[in-house]
Amino acid sequence: MILCCGEALIDMIPAPTSGGQEGFVPHTGGAVFNTAIALGRLGIRTGLLTGLSSDMFGRQLTEALTASHVDASLSITSERPTTLAFVRLVDGHATYSFYDENSAGRMLTPEDMPAVPTDVIALFFGGISLACEPGADAYAALLAREAKGRAVMLDPNIRPGFIRDIDRYRARLGRMLAQTDIIKVSDEDLNWIEPAPLSMNDKVETLLKAGPAIVILTRGGEGATGILADGTEVHVPAATVDVSDTVGAGDTFNAGVLAKLSEMGRLRKADLHALSPEALEDAMMHGAKAAAVTVARAGANPPWAGEL
Repeated sequence: MILCCGEALIDMIPAPTSGGQEGFVPHTGGAVFNTAIALGRLGIRTGLLTGLSSDMFGRQLTEALTASHVDASLSITSERPTTLAFVRLVDGHATYSFYDENSAGRMLTPEDMPAVPTDVIALFFGGISLACEPGADAYAALLAREAKGRAVMLDPNIRPGFIRDIDRYRARLGRMLAQTDIIKVSDEDLNWIEPAPLSMNDKVETLLKAGPAIVILTRGGEGATGILADGTEVHVPAATVDVSDTVGAGDTFNAGVLAKLSEMGRLRKADLHALSPEALEDAMMHGAKAAAVTVARAGANPPWAGEL
């Protein structure tokens, strides 16, 4: 099983009302939630460890997980509210306004984190759950406790507006990177992590020295580049599709990469540190193919295996 650890929330997507004014429709979302949903739909045994609310939106999230074959038994349920993200779309690109104070997901503590079953072979972390305390500390503690012997992928998906203490965030992210095997970053993420005036190659090398065996650098419509520890690069172009919006594209890409590595039997620490360029390219192509389906339709709606 792949265990995705991080936020589950409700995306409030703008939509016209019968009266002509714009309203908002609640859709399930959250970076880590989206990756878990995509993995479940791609036929991979998947679980989600998050904080879920007992409110109406929490029930909507739970029902969506069940419908996409994601095991939520390790999630922690409370009466705290569900995080809401109000989405603004401009030319298909999303910006967000979050309402996250005292939410079920954000208020998790290290003591809340359950023991991870032995059948979990890989852990995935990412999104705003790495920035918002105390939950961010809880996930960092979980990784420190459970990473040994398990493959780890991390997508920081950095949103500077959520980072209240930059030094604490950088220190926590640095500790997590030291235990990570695959890190996926956008060019914006990479420039934030390493703000020094270095070339992209030098910035990637800095990341590799921090611990990961593989860096995947995404550049939107320009595709993605994978870099192995020895400096070998592979490039995968973005699929050409009519874009509806980009909500959930990167999350689906992550799922496609993990799904293909799992199918190839390469989702183990030792295998990832000895991964061939061809295997990495196959995994990234699968991720790009899955993401292309997501961007071609509204909202974070990842494909099922049969659609690929």
